[in-house]
Amino acid sequence: MESSNSDSSSNRVPLSEVVSECVKRWFKDTLKEAKAGDINMQILVGQMYYSGYGVPRDAQKGRVWMTRASRNRSSVWKVSDKHPG
Repeated sequence: MESSNSDSSSNRVPLSEVVSECVKRWFKDTLKEAKAGDINMQILVGQMYYSGYGVPRDAQKGRVWMTRASRNRSSVWKVSDKHPG
């Protein structure tokens, strides 16, 4: 039994890597929905770009997504300083 435990522990991935991959996947899924026109997801993508959550930080892209969403909803900029996660 000990050998099976040591085999499984050698295949373990650090939790930080698992979480990082989940966050990146979440960004990709959110971006797909934002591109399809979901205003809430456009806001979230903007926030994710602003904070660098799941994607390299890029304030310019964050502004682009917030502006896109604000064309349909005037309250977008009220939540622009909030952060996901």
